[in-house]
Amino acid sequence: MHKIFIAISHAVLLIAACSLPLTAQAEPIRIKDLGKLKGWRDNPLVGTGIVTGLAGTGDSPTNRATRQALSNALAQFNLVVAPEQVQSRNVAVVMVSATLSTFAREGDNLDITVTSTGDARSLVGGSLLLTPLKATNGRVYALAQGPLSVGGYRYDANGNVAQKNHPTVGSVPNGATVEVGLNAQVLDARNNLTFVMAEPDYTTANRIAAAINDQVAPGLAQARDASGIEITVPEAQRNQLVSFIARLESVTVEADHRARVVINERTGTVVSGGDVRISKVAISHGDLKISITNQNSVSQPLVIGRAGPGVRTALVTNTEVSVDEASGPGFIAANSTVADLVQSLARLKTNTRDIISILRAIKAAGALHAELVVQ
Repeated sequence: MHKIFIAISHAVLLIAACSLPLTAQAEPIRIKDLGKLKGWRDNPLVGTGIVTGLAGTGDSPTNRATRQALSNALAQFNLVVAPEQVQSRNVAVVMVSATLSTFAREGDNLDITVTSTGDARSLVGGSLLLTPLKATNGRVYALAQGPLSVGGYRYDANGNVAQKNHPTVGSVPNGATVEVGLNAQVLDARNNLTFVMAEPDYTTANRIAAAINDQVAPGLAQARDASGIEITVPEAQRNQLVSFIARLESVTVEADHRARVVINERTGTVVSGGDVRISKVAISHGDLKISITNQNSVSQPLVIGRAGPGVRTALVTNTEVSVDEASGPGFIAANSTVADLVQSLARLKTNTRDIISILRAIKAAGALHAELVVQ
């Protein structure tokens, strides 16, 4: 059974994924949800371009890169303008990025992200000129162009500024066209497939290999390590590889998961599997609050007639120190789970910050049998 509890802000919610006892087996999962085949990957593309049409919010005339880029762009249309003569603030030099999917074909469209590299104040209303996008090998795989969509703005006048979000970052949906497609190779030289797990685990890898051999054909799969399962493609299926892979993806397996407790102190969030065990441990938690207050007053001597030569006004500081020690929860947890512990702390009206501190202390004491992940 997998119970999940989520503690957010000052409330603790206990959510049960199912009402079965802890000894019940997990629900089978398709192996396509646990990883992917070796060779499937996204490829980043990047390029440098020019955004034009800005309403005086582009790069300043002192930006040498902008002047040079605009001069080079005009030279392609037989317009010779020296970089020193470019004085426009309606232009900005930008970086353009996109992601080329594994099976992208020539003519497919990609979403692009445009970010300012100079001192432009805003890219609102701008349009990206034709920009080649290259991969790490230096080859051009896509061409980007189009009007920008910016989810913000910035307007300033006479020292007053009104700004929303980040107006120097924009996007162009379907703004790039693939010029060179990809054909991912999932078969190796021995005509084998390798299934790579998203989260390496020896137990799950062994179960996946056993499930493929049981549900597809015996002797096809063998777990090589905690993340890779090598699958032999029968000779009769090599010409029908898509059908064979689709059959592999539908194989179900009972995945094994490591015990983890994830805490985020910034947001006060705790996420854990409800069956994470805690050994017998005594817990005592309380707060000690010390308050120091200073009160300044002026001592003005009462003057009757004329004061003596040594009498003068004095500044007096009165300090008050108060100590408040609140009695926190104190109990013994014997072979319980994290969900039981949090439920008990919730009954004692313990806030989320204190719950996080208690869990970290239990882990340090060696009583929490799970990996503690602090974000």
